[in-house]
Amino acid sequence: MPYTFTATTVEGRAREIHDAIRGKLIVSVQAPEGHAMRDTHTLTHVARACVDGGSPAIRCGGYGGLEDIGSISNAVDVPVFGLTKEGATGVYITPTKASVAAVAQAGAAVVCADATLRPRPDSSTFADLVQVAHDAGVVIMADCATPEEMEAAYEAGADIISTTLAGYTEHREKTAGPDFDCLREGRERCGDAAFIISEGRFYTPADVAHGMLAGANAVIAGTAITDPGFITAQFGALLR
Repeated sequence: MPYTFTATTVEGRAREIHDAIRGKLIVSVQAPEGHAMRDTHTLTHVARACVDGGSPAIRCGGYGGLEDIGSISNAVDVPVFGLTKEGATGVYITPTKASVAAVAQAGAAVVCADATLRPRPDSSTFADLVQVAHDAGVVIMADCATPEEMEAAYEAGADIISTTLAGYTEHREKTAGPDFDCLREGRERCGDAAFIISEGRFYTPADVAHGMLAGANAVIAGTAITDPGFITAQFGALLR
């Protein structure tokens, strides 16, 4: 069954999540349409294996949406960071108030939503999404692309701020690996009290360690752990 909070208030539940994941690596278990891993049953087993390996939470959903969130949240005993991907351009990660409510209802303990300073399909603000999540009794994570957006999301009430979208919007150039400069500047803008997760292009254990040293409270990695195609290509590249 989905993760059960011990805390009864949203503030307490946010602290509960922070305490569970602080200083740790969270695994993102997602696969897009057309990918060999794009199967809810398969991804559910992958998520269970990641928890067996020590992941204190699982980020999932994406193009698998509510079905993946529901299946994985019922199969693991750790908090699920849930999201939907609705489209492929503009704001499409849990983009509306209705999306936030649906992700919470599906079993996510943490709703991950786009917090970039771009117009949303339902004309809502990120602060509106925060309110919907908190009304549902769950925690909300702001997926940001720039340090300015990280600061704005923190001021809007996000319980967790992430660098997920750094390099994936027109407002910031994509780096080859994790955008540590975005992380460092975001930390400076938000201050020590903000809970910040670094996510995006974490390919090695050294990247994860660097992220922690650069100011992250936790790190999320996905492809480098959960995509056998990517892993196989990385091994094979050494033989060419």
